[in-house]
Amino acid sequence: MDLNRQLGFLLKDTSRRYARRFEERAQALSLTLPQCRALLHLQNNEGVSQKRLSELTELDPMTLVRILDRMEADGWVQRRFDPADRRAHTLWLTAKSGPVLEHIARLIADTRAETLHGLSNEERTQLIELLERAHANLAALPPLAAEKSPRSAR
Repeated sequence: MDLNRQLGFLLKDTSRRYARRFEERAQALSLTLPQCRALLHLQNNEGVSQKRLSELTELDPMTLVRILDRMEADGWVQRRFDPADRRAHTLWLTAKSGPVLEHIARLIADTRAETLHGLSNEERTQLIELLERAHANLAALPPLAAEKSPRSAR
């Protein structure tokens, strides 16, 4: 079996290489991929709770707290008390985060351009559309009931 022709392997390996290339670029800002993800998700969801941002970024809540502590110390993020729940905080970007987000957008564009080099605009559009459809297919599937593996059936 040629692993390079297997969908799962190609998706995982491409994702890993893409993330590594992005992180190499992000080192110029002294940012990690999880930090960039947190900022980008917050940009699209200002006013969310830390719990919700943790869900959106798929980061462990304690890891996210450390990331937010750093970004708050850098002046990029502001925690505000949630008016609906005094124990909770909502998260907001500050004006100081603007240049960082613009730089992250450039890093994304540069990494995407490298990744898709040699593909026509039509091929790029088709690739994204096909991946979106595959993603939607997987997202729509119900969880599988616990299946017995051949080993456990003995």
